[in-house]
Amino acid sequence: MLRNIDPEISTELSKELLRQENELNLIASENYASPAVLEATSSILTNKYAEGYPGTRYYGGCQIADNVENLARERCKMLFGVDHANVQSHSGSQANMAAYFAVLDPGDTIMGMNLSEGGHLTHGHPVNFSGKFYNVVRYGVNKETETVDFNQIEELANQHKPKLIVVGASAYPRTLDFKKFSEIAKSVGAYLMTDIAHIAGLIAAGLHPSSKDYADIITSTTHKTLRGPRGGLIMCKKELAEKIDKAVMPGIQGGPFMHIIAAKAVAFKLALKPEFKDYQLQVLKNAKKMASSLSNLGYRIVSGGTDTHLFLVDLRSKNLAGIEVESILAKVGIYVNRNTVPYDTQKPWITSGIRIGTPAITTRGLKEEDCEIIAQWIDEAIKDRDNQEKLNLIKAEVYALCARNSIYGNSFNVNNVSERQFIL
Repeated sequence: MLRNIDPEISTELSKELLRQENELNLIASENYASPAVLEATSSILTNKYAEGYPGTRYYGGCQIADNVENLARERCKMLFGVDHANVQSHSGSQANMAAYFAVLDPGDTIMGMNLSEGGHLTHGHPVNFSGKFYNVVRYGVNKETETVDFNQIEELANQHKPKLIVVGASAYPRTLDFKKFSEIAKSVGAYLMTDIAHIAGLIAAGLHPSSKDYADIITSTTHKTLRGPRGGLIMCKKELAEKIDKAVMPGIQGGPFMHIIAAKAVAFKLALKPEFKDYQLQVLKNAKKMASSLSNLGYRIVSGGTDTHLFLVDLRSKNLAGIEVESILAKVGIYVNRNTVPYDTQKPWITSGIRIGTPAITTRGLKEEDCEIIAQWIDEAIKDRDNQEKLNLIKAEVYALCARNSIYGNSFNVNNVSERQFIL
């Protein structure tokens, strides 16, 4: 139908499907949603306005929407073992905004990780709403170990007495010690908020410590390691449930995207299956193997390795910038993103490093031996970046590997693809 009504958009979507199928995605914040999640995302619930919450909607005809949202909330609570879940946030950034609005006033002091050392824009960067609305104190990592510097955090907390401490990162490869952060927060009377957007799938599978016993508020996205639709969620202790819900709606949002909430419910159900842990274990194995392989090839890995689904490569010893390597690898069908490294001297648009993640390639079935080969291709592409013939050969090998490990099968008919493929 789309092909007949709007051939231009249909063509672009077809080209994007081919791009995803034929190229390797090492962007740590991306993944491939399962056919069931895609089906729910494009479902009839797109048509329903359901402003409010189950049982207290402002519009009629919401009985089915109520059932769907209740399923999503209960599955989320079961998956993460929390008291309360709000699944209406349109994105992780909006989830963070609502969390702040629930417990803070403009001008209050918050502490968050420096973006250039692994944090996120919404944790207090000056160009973001979080840096404009609040007084921000930024913490970072130790220059020698490149891991979270708790001595610095404790000192800053005692000095500035923040009302909220934010824990979480978009480019930090090590396990986060939520207990230690909680102790510091309690010592200064601060709320603790954990943003688990990147590690939510690992936590759900029991492969990264949970913050549920330490955090007052937990935020996340649903499309990274959770493999759901693009969206956000907020979890909290029961005493903050009313404040969180009011901050989301009517605080910053109107009607929720019910089709996306349905897709979130599907993703939570898939993540509750035992096979989901097998998938997450493979994500970790693949990340460790690729990091060690690149290290053996002479690349410096920030903090010496990874405990999670991602790692950072410091390119300064290669006299290359992140923006250059991102472009080089794109030419052979390998996608990464440029990223700052701790104490980077390059501009944020240029960077001295790249971030590599393994969730997406693991979804398509790749294992450790494949990751070792990909590391070799990365090294060869960088070394032979001016040799178009060599780059073409690498791109052909990338294409062949992708063809052997298709994401959605030979066609985009979701009925031909097993959901199990997207759990394992």
